[in-house]
Amino acid sequence: MDAPAFTSGLIVGGHALLGHAHSFPPQQRFGELRGRLGAVGATDQLRLSSRRDMTAPQLEKTALFIDGANLYATAKSLGFDIDYKRLLREFQSRGYLLRAFYYTAVIEDQEYSSIRPLIDWLDYNGYSVVTKATKEFVDQTGRRKVKGNMDIELAVDAMELAEHIDHMVLFSGDGDFSALVEAMQRRGVRVTVVSTISTQPPMVADELRRQADIFLDIVELQPKIGRDPAERAAREPRERHPQFLQRSTTPQRERAPAGPAQDDEFED
Repeated sequence: MDAPAFTSGLIVGGHALLGHAHSFPPQQRFGELRGRLGAVGATDQLRLSSRRDMTAPQLEKTALFIDGANLYATAKSLGFDIDYKRLLREFQSRGYLLRAFYYTAVIEDQEYSSIRPLIDWLDYNGYSVVTKATKEFVDQTGRRKVKGNMDIELAVDAMELAEHIDHMVLFSGDGDFSALVEAMQRRGVRVTVVSTISTQPPMVADELRRQADIFLDIVELQPKIGRDPAERAAREPRERHPQFLQRSTTPQRERAPAGPAQDDEFED
């Protein structure tokens, strides 16, 4: 006896498996049916996987912008040292850290630069270090001044990276960055400012703190990014602290810690 014609109109996942009359042996018919069901199952699984990819939370892309002199002054005013390895690890744990920029001016004609070891370490350990040689000039009163300002370099890098990041973390209290923060926000970037209001006077400018989406007092980060005090005590007798060009936080003029003549003045 001939095998009966198979006239199933079974539809699975929007696919017609067998919609025409066939005259196959039963084993062949069910083998084909199983094969097509498997193919449809794989297609539906792929579609489901694609939907999951579309709805899965994406890691926030973050970039750090560190005003080196300002961060150093802030930590010093609070009596602790920054552990830059721990700082990098902390923000890597919070999302996808795209870049960590560190900005500082350097005095190139010094026989020994106390900041050079720090710069070299940062450069080899995951930071993008941006430096600029200071400029020396004599003002109208005859005082030698050394000028070094990294604000423009930081702002240009931030604006160029704006379309590639979701979150900017600015380590600075400099009020001049308020316009930059506003410009980044207009481009859809969330901005966190890290400084402190725990000192007198505060290390962060009021206009910068108000402009930021989030203000993070570095005191809250100290347990996570500060160097172990015992390690600091062991290092102090044999290690010179880096010398930065930095804004004075008081109305008085700030002198360089060491090196220049008495009538030399540092400013940025």
